[in-house]
Parts: sequence; C-alpha cells; structure tokens
Amino acid sequence: MRRASRRGFTLLEIMIAVAITALMGAMVSMAFQTGFHAKEVVETEADHYRMLRAAMNRMAREIGSAYVSDRYDSSRFRDQNDRPTNFIGESDSLTFTTFAHQRLYTDAKESDQAVVEYSLQTSTERGANGRMDLMRRENPNIGDRMDRGGTTDVLFEGAKKVEFEYWDSERKEWEDEWDTRRTEKKSILPTRVRITLVALDETGKEVRYTTQTRVMLNTELPRF
Repeated sequence: MRRASRRGFTLLEIMIAVAITALMGAMVSMAFQTGFHAKEVVETEADHYRMLRAAMNRMAREIGSAYVSDRYDSSRFRDQNDRPTNFIGESDSLTFTTFAHQRLYTDAKESDQAVVEYSLQTSTERGANGRMDLMRRENPNIGDRMDRGGTTDVLFEGAKKVEFEYWDSERKEWEDEWDTRRTEKKSILPTRVRITLVALDETGKEVRYTTQTRVMLNTELPRF
C-alpha cells in the first residue's frame, strides 16, 4: 500500500501570503486614519459654525434690547456726550447700553442693564500670528463712562471683518453710523440693525454671514 505524500507550503507561497496580509493591514489602517481625519475635519467645521451662530445670535439679542434713557444725574453727567446711556454705532464697531445683561451670581450687585461693545482686534494669544478676533466688552456698571471698564472676551475667533448698518425709518435707508450723542439722534435709535460677519469657510474662502435684529426700544426713555 502506497503512503499518501504530505506536502507543505513553499517559501514563495509563504512570502506571497505575508505580503497580502500586510497589504490588507495597510489598507485597513489607511481606512481608519482617513475616517479619523474626516471626523476631526467635520468636528472642527461644526465647532466653527457653532461659534459663528452663537456670536450672531448673541449680538442680535443684545442689540435688540438696546436703549437710551434721559434718566441720569445731570449734575454728574453735565455733557450729553458723557451720559451713561448711548448708542454709538460705526461701520466696524458698536458701543451701546442694553437690557440683555445676565447675572451669573444670585447676590451680584448687578441689574439687567450693561454697556456692551463689539469691535475687531488683533489677537494677543500666543501663536495667533496676527489673527483677528471679534471682541466683546461688557460693563454691568452703568454709572461709569461708556468707553472704559468691564471685561473683554473673544466672541468669535478668526473674523476677517465685521460690519454694522443701521436702518433709518424716516429716510428709509441704511446708515453706516448712528450716534445718539448728536443732537439730531439724541432721542432715537435705529429700528433695525444689520450685522455682517466675514469669516473663512472650510475651503479657506471668505464668506459673508448676515443677520438683522429689530431694536424694540427705539425711542429714548423719558425722565419722569
């Protein structure tokens, strides 16, 4: 009776099998890396647009609650230009008093009033390389001068440009500035404010994002 011959793998077959296994492993690894990279890109873009929406919504809410008032100590603020409530709007910055302040602590000696300022400034963060940020300054102490005091924080990183336009309901047109320190504007606010923020999208292209808000109290609060 003939014994069945037993034949093993040749060296060439083993090398081919190892090469195929290594190739499959490399392909699986590349697929995982591509998936992780895509996940990071999507999360980065989502964070970018989340910050953008939050910044636009916050500006719209706070500007919509803007006000000016004739109720102040005239013996302390003799000059109308220095009165504690004003709406000082330019094409690239805005300083105003608003009822939109939120107290973070129950016993804080603050009300719902505050001075808020939006402006574009060069980032002081290390490694920012001249990046421009949309900054927000808030001072809950209405008794101070409007152009100083409070705390300043970044509202949106990497902004290329910010624009404010103010709707004059009498002239039926958009204005590039609005200043209640001027006699003709002392008692009125724009009925609407258009906010435009220019930022880079995921491809590095500049995109304009625009929203509008209605100013609810567009006439001066009178002195009783």
